[in-house]
Formats: sequence, structure tokens, C-alpha cells
Amino acid sequence: MEVLRRSSVFAAEVLDVFDRSLTEKELVSHSKALCRDYILSRLNQNGLGCSKAELNLSPSSAALADASMVLLCLGDELESMQPSLYRNVARQLNISVAMENMVSDAFIGVATEILSTGITWGKVVSMYAVAGALAVDCVRQGHATTVHILVDSLGQFVRKFLVPWLKRRGGWADISRCVVKKDLAPEHHWLSSSVESLKYFLSTVYVYIMKEA
Repeated sequence: MEVLRRSSVFAAEVLDVFDRSLTEKELVSHSKALCRDYILSRLNQNGLGCSKAELNLSPSSAALADASMVLLCLGDELESMQPSLYRNVARQLNISVAMENMVSDAFIGVATEILSTGITWGKVVSMYAVAGALAVDCVRQGHATTVHILVDSLGQFVRKFLVPWLKRRGGWADISRCVVKKDLAPEHHWLSSSVESLKYFLSTVYVYIMKEA
């Protein structure tokens, strides 16, 4: 009987761990860690070899490995659909990456507009792609220390707007449902809609940011 009682207690504890919803702090932390992964990936793709210490970045934990891989995979697909859209984003927004507050305001403005008509994983991926593109611009123009501002800004945005949405989906693990075994074709439509949203916004965001300042 004692063995059965201990087994029941253990089972209850395990279920409690799995049933526990992620806290706001955990979701923000996960989102920032995935942003660091995304930025490091984009810097590596562009041959920009900055040290992690210089950028104040570190890769995410093993627990987020699957979500990070899917996010990067979807980001590759999204960026390949409209490569010019995710290059020289700072120039498209007409901002100076030397000014940290301008970089932060620009990112928050873009993210807000992308998700203004609703949240989907496609739009979330687009938001990360913008962060990655802006990070590349910062490093290329000699302002590598500005990169951590992007990670912090994304964390602030997630805390303010995305936490309830992420909680309903059980956290970042849900993004894996966007991929169907090596075939991203079924998700092409929602990636396309994300591209269209961003194309429209890049032409108006600078005016928007200045108006809100």
C-alpha cells in the first residue's frame, strides 16, 4: 500500500508539472532567448563574426532547441519569399542604428503594425525576421552593442502584447505544429500574408514613429 501511495503522489506531482501554465516571466525569457538565436543565425549567415560577449548574446537552452529550429526554418522560408524586404531594413525605415532609442522605437512600431490585425505564428516569425535584419544592419554599421536593445525591445513587446496569446498555446512548443514533416508548403499562405503586411508597413512606419514620439 505504501508503494502505491508513493506512486500516486509521484504521478500527481508529474501531472502538476505538465499542467502548470508558463508564467509571464518564463514566456518573455523564452521569447528573448529565441530572439538571440535568430540574431546569431542571421549574423552568421551574413558573415558578421562578432563575439557573443561583444553582442551580449548567448544561445537558448536545450529545452527550446525544437522551437528555435522551427522558428529559424520558417524565418528562412519567409525571407526567401521576399529577400529584399528583409535587407537594409534600417535604410527602408530611414533610421540611424547609432541611436538606440530610434532602433527600439522602430522595432516596436513595426511589430505593433504587423500584429495590429491579429496574431498568427506567421506574423510572429515576421517580427523575428525584422529583429534579425535590424541586428545585421547594426553590426554592419559598427554598432554591435545596439543589438541587445533589439532583444530587450522584443521582450518588452512580448510582455505587453503576446503573453496571453502564448499562454493559450502552451508556449513556444506550439510553433512546431506549423511544420508538417519536411514540407513547409502548406504554411506558405500565412507566410505570404505576413510579407504583405510588412511591405505595406515599411513604407509608412517612419512617419508613424515620428508621430508617436
